[in-house]
Amino acid sequence: MALIKIRTIFIIQVHEPTEFHAHHDVTSSVHSPLVATEFDNDDVTSSSISSKKFDVKSPLNTQFNALESTGFDNGNSSTVTGYDNDDVTSTQIHEVNSGTDDVTSSSISNTQFHDVNSSMIDKFDNDDEISSALITQFDGHNVNYLPLITDHDDVTVTSPVSSQFHDNDDVTVIANVSVLFPAWEALVIVRTDVENNKKSSFYCLFDTSEVTEAKFYGTLSFGRETYTCRLPTRFRRRLPFRQPVLTNTKDDVWVTSASPELLRWNYIVYDVIDNDENDVVLLVKGINSRQGVNRSPKEFRCLFGDDLAKGVVTEVSSSLQEVFRCKRPDLSRFTGSSQSVVKASLVIVEGNHVVPSIAYYEPRRKVVKEGGKKLLCACTMVYNVAKFLKEWVIYHANIGVEKFVLYDNGSDDDLGAVVEVLKSRGYDVEVRFWLWPKTQEAGFSHAAFVDKGSCKWMMFIDVDEFVYSPKWKTLKPSKGLVPSLLPASPYGQVTIKCYEFGPSGQKRHPLTGVTQGYNCRKEVENRHKSIVLLDAVHESLLNMIHHFKLKDGYRIMKVELESLAVNHYKYQAWVEFKAKFRRRVSAYVVDWTRSVNLKSNDRAPGLGNLAVKPDGWEERFCEVRDNRLRDLTRRWFGRRNGRSGVRMAWQI
Repeated sequence: MALIKIRTIFIIQVHEPTEFHAHHDVTSSVHSPLVATEFDNDDVTSSSISSKKFDVKSPLNTQFNALESTGFDNGNSSTVTGYDNDDVTSTQIHEVNSGTDDVTSSSISNTQFHDVNSSMIDKFDNDDEISSALITQFDGHNVNYLPLITDHDDVTVTSPVSSQFHDNDDVTVIANVSVLFPAWEALVIVRTDVENNKKSSFYCLFDTSEVTEAKFYGTLSFGRETYTCRLPTRFRRRLPFRQPVLTNTKDDVWVTSASPELLRWNYIVYDVIDNDENDVVLLVKGINSRQGVNRSPKEFRCLFGDDLAKGVVTEVSSSLQEVFRCKRPDLSRFTGSSQSVVKASLVIVEGNHVVPSIAYYEPRRKVVKEGGKKLLCACTMVYNVAKFLKEWVIYHANIGVEKFVLYDNGSDDDLGAVVEVLKSRGYDVEVRFWLWPKTQEAGFSHAAFVDKGSCKWMMFIDVDEFVYSPKWKTLKPSKGLVPSLLPASPYGQVTIKCYEFGPSGQKRHPLTGVTQGYNCRKEVENRHKSIVLLDAVHESLLNMIHHFKLKDGYRIMKVELESLAVNHYKYQAWVEFKAKFRRRVSAYVVDWTRSVNLKSNDRAPGLGNLAVKPDGWEERFCEVRDNRLRDLTRRWFGRRNGRSGVRMAWQI
């Protein structure tokens, strides 16, 4: 059998925390508790798991030499507010009503959730120039070096991977790191030069000698491939949770010792954003985990590099939701130039604790865009919406949307093929791989930050939502319809009220599309969606999904339903609506399956928390027959199709 070899780097993994510098004598107590209810409760045999305590020495006096004069007003910074609301890690649960969203969050007091492998990074000499391909193999503070094993009989895996595969021509070793995702899933991130991995079959090997299939998920920046593995039942009952080994054989492979612990999704730096401004944005889970309750930016610093001793530290100017805005670093100390790839993380000033990170940063090169900004773009987060996308794009492109930005939250349908069809017909559609669960607010912040140079106005709506004006009933489709309604200064945001449509008697997805198939709605409007002037968005990038916080001096224009509305096809045929029971994308909106906030506006009234079809579902939420958009789209996009009736333009 032909085997592929790559350059192999072996690093001894030490599992006990060590000191950064022996002459520092400051000790910070770190706790890492785990509650078994954190992961959807399936196959859980214990209701509570006791915490483990580590003492980590930290170089308190050296990291922030350049910042000594600023003073840190930490307040009550010894309290970390805990993990996000979907992964409950505290016995104190509070129901919080924030505006129109009913929010369930966990509140953790007097406990810091600190992973403690960060002190190992000073083992590496970072003074030498490191190429971008190589530095992405050094997954930072946990020094996660695990093997990818090729098809080879009777392979014994031990960890750390220091010598067991030395001079073994039959084994390919690839550095990787794994993150414990919700719903008992491991995300394995692999930096590899092996070609065509997506066409191979891979498996995750766990320290319980169990094997599950590894599914290719997508590719992150700097060539990092991702795979997801379901955690086996016995593995879930064994602490600590160890990182799996990625292998392309599931036979005759066994583990003899522990690998590093899995990183936790609910306490991690997961992405970094740059857009030619003076700031860089980090996206971080587990710091500001309650909506409307945010820690002071003075409590944090941004770190660029593998450790505090050798990295570059900059100030944090904003700390809201999962968005931390940092001063752009000068990375010339790494390579002698301003272009370098480094790990990006967040430092909690009290204790000098570095939050675990899987994010890498490279200064963005300025790009001169031809043709100037698009006047109106649309942004949405999607999951398995291929069957709906053509209708949504074609309709909105014909009323003035010039570009569509899709944040793909792990789709496994034929989304890519549909996008290619749309592109081939001249539609400007961009898909961004966004695997992170429950990060819709952060995704929209990402769009507001990176698209400001290419889009003037951005419409934030879902694929089951259609902007419509009753005044268009006598008009032809025109790319100036929505742009003509956009206001001038000082208005920086337009809010549009929503009508919620019900199943309208449908038992399956209507072939002619949602605008044709659903024509019965609730009488009273609910919620609103927004079109935002990106230059008006506040520096914090704060948003509540439906609208953004604006800079001082900008105002919001509220339009009446007679002028503009959003038809929200929320309650569709049961087979389609049931798909919504997948984990919700908002960080601050409770999941359907949790039996809390059952009267929330984000739920289907009377449905409860089970994906069980209620009696009479097809006729629910039908209070007013509304054929206005159905008739308009049929006139605009309908084509006679012989005796079979009307065929719509999106049936391509």
